[in-house]
Amino acid sequence: MESFLHYLQTLNPLLIYVVLFLIAFLENIFPPSPSDMVVVFGGSLAGLGIVGFLPVLFWSTAGSVAGFLTMFKVGEWFGAHIIERYRPKFLPIEAIHKVEGWFARYGYAIIIGNRFLAGTRAVVSFFAGMSELKTIRTTLLSAVSALAWNAVLVGGGYALGQNWTAIGFYLSTYSQFVTGLMVLAAIAWGIRALILRRRRKEEP
Repeated sequence: MESFLHYLQTLNPLLIYVVLFLIAFLENIFPPSPSDMVVVFGGSLAGLGIVGFLPVLFWSTAGSVAGFLTMFKVGEWFGAHIIERYRPKFLPIEAIHKVEGWFARYGYAIIIGNRFLAGTRAVVSFFAGMSELKTIRTTLLSAVSALAWNAVLVGGGYALGQNWTAIGFYLSTYSQFVTGLMVLAAIAWGIRALILRRRRKEEP
């Protein structure tokens, strides 16, 4: 990772923007990825005058939105088939429909908070597509979410300059905290689904 970032620093500014876009894009397709730290590093390069602050913010946000929409469309077009074919046995189809119901009710609020939910971004976009949320509204809200989160990352890197790695500790702590909450929620949801499933089997 360190050698990659050193190499990134030697590139032409236009290529740096391309890399930022691709890293932010791929994070949504193949999570987890170190995209947040790369964006922070982009902010650091902006603070050192190697690249521009606004272009770094724009291209990292554009990559995030493009990646989100890619998984959104995968969920919209192929989600039902993927869930039906690869769904874990412990996850009943009723539970899947319940998640879709949550998205139908709270979907746009979840989209706004999506970028701040470390480790779940691809899952959110996939189920958002399955839930048939409106594409234009989803695109705008995902852009707002990505812009807000990336502004924090780029701004942090810009302010810290060569000391940008100091933000890594806080990002790691935040990610572990959020991921822990999501895992606990998933476990609770899975246990509840199993209990309900057994009760239905026991009913005469």
